[in-house]
Amino acid sequence: MAFAEDPMGSANFTAHTPIRVSFEFFPPGDADMATTLWKSIERLAPLAPRFVSVTYGADGSTRERTHSVVTRIQRETTLVGAPHLTCIGASRGEILDIARRYHDEGIRHVVALRGDLPQTQTRYQPHPDGFAYASDLVAGLRAVADFDISVAAYPEVHPEAPSAGFDLDNLKRKVDAGASRAITQFFYDIDVFLRFRDRCAAAGIRAPIVPGILPITRFPQVLRFAARCGASIPPWLKERFQGLDDDHDTRRLIAASVAIEQVHALVRHGVREFHFYTLNRAELTYAICHALGIRPATQSPAAAAYQPGVPA
Repeated sequence: MAFAEDPMGSANFTAHTPIRVSFEFFPPGDADMATTLWKSIERLAPLAPRFVSVTYGADGSTRERTHSVVTRIQRETTLVGAPHLTCIGASRGEILDIARRYHDEGIRHVVALRGDLPQTQTRYQPHPDGFAYASDLVAGLRAVADFDISVAAYPEVHPEAPSAGFDLDNLKRKVDAGASRAITQFFYDIDVFLRFRDRCAAAGIRAPIVPGILPITRFPQVLRFAARCGASIPPWLKERFQGLDDDHDTRRLIAASVAIEQVHALVRHGVREFHFYTLNRAELTYAICHALGIRPATQSPAAAAYQPGVPA
């Protein structure tokens, strides 16, 4: 099967185009988790990510913690903090007030999402005075300020979407409303992403489609995530982790190998930007970035310029 080597058909794409990364974190729930988070941020910061996003709980349940983490990142590091903002559980006025507050604090990048359902709900019901969908939120944010806006994309279709075509139309509405890029849900089948990227190009979606990469720390956890969001788990992946539940060291080696294979395969198909779901852990994400040729900014120019598969 032939896939587009350049996601946007850009004549400017070359194998020497630098690879860029971004990282996602979630607000810590206690002091120990906070220590882990900030150690991870400290470890990953020298890789100079494009931005680092901070998630937002269902129904805005982590709103203040998200704000605290993002503003601390903005205040105490050289990183670009990007808070998640969702439609669920708040009026338009509340959400836009939060956006203005972020803008006043120097935050210019936002991840705009519809949001996960609270546990008390089984079916999505828009807030009566709120933004109904992420496309509406994107348009609202654009009316506030010239934010750099990322949105979500689903290579294997959003679990609530009635069809793949409906889901793709929804993504196009978000991009047409002003989104700068779409970050995908995690996946492990490379062909799934490549087919989706081709469908986006055919639909006239010109914003970059950035693959979301979830390094596997605990395989049962990934199975739960996949069941919830509709991502498929290939049989070969299950086989690789079989029997490793109590073998932490081997599991980490296999996890690194799987992710490095995945990103290198995507690079061969023209991908030059990745978003890592870190789960607030730095080790695997750092190793994968190293394998991509991404080095701390203090390293020599020769090392920093290295790209996988490109002769030095």
